[in-house]
Amino acid sequence: MADPTPVIDDLRAESEELDRLVARLTPEQWALATPAPGWTVAHQIAHLAWTDRAALAAVTDADAFRVLVEKALASHDSFVDEGAEESAGLPPAELLAAWRTGRDALDRALRSAAPGARFPWFGPPMAVASMATARLMETWAHSLDVADALGVTRAPTDRLRHIARLGVRTRDFAYGVHGLTPPAEEFRVRLIAPSGDMWEFGPEDAPQSVTGPALDFCRLVTQRAHRDDLALTAVGPDADRWLDIAQAFAGPPGSGRAPGNTGGPAAGSGR
Repeated sequence: MADPTPVIDDLRAESEELDRLVARLTPEQWALATPAPGWTVAHQIAHLAWTDRAALAAVTDADAFRVLVEKALASHDSFVDEGAEESAGLPPAELLAAWRTGRDALDRALRSAAPGARFPWFGPPMAVASMATARLMETWAHSLDVADALGVTRAPTDRLRHIARLGVRTRDFAYGVHGLTPPAEEFRVRLIAPSGDMWEFGPEDAPQSVTGPALDFCRLVTQRAHRDDLALTAVGPDADRWLDIAQAFAGPPGSGRAPGNTGGPAAGSGR
């Protein structure tokens, strides 16, 4: 059984990097619009805080999480926005403190979870490492939206490996939420890491493949950019189709971003 500590450590590092980005913002900057329609910087952090609380409930209080799932099912088209809206209007210092408290509590819960434990989620149940990876994926994706709003560029790190692996593992899920039958065979995925290393997934002799920068692949599977704006190459019709529908987040199909426009919508949990 793989040790989940490295991905939990990387989740903490990713969160702290975003924290440094927003910690000294003015109230006017917290109110800046981000690429997600209707969401300000405050909404982005409020969403992360809400989802951290949901993850904490999944890890520590199954009954409380079940209530959250029932609410989500009752308003599946709006519960993501409603979760962000709950705290987006708080004073920035209060919102920041709530996000910090929640993510610290989740960090402790993940580190103390029993080996082999699995937790409920809005998609399939998750092991500790999978839960931490999902939180890292969302934290990174929403940090891109915050950075876009602030007009800054975040340097990619090899923490993206966790997100890339998740993007590969959710291939069949992406087909399924679009009502499509997943291909029977795996693809070969070869990605160039920010460090220059090569990350490889899938059989070496797979007839269909996807290659390109890991940053672009992670932007694709979190639906932060349209494939036409990314340096990804697909070989094979199924692999090519995957690049149109890929999503690493739970929930209904995301609508993605328009070509040449990083400010288009990205629906679902990966809004």
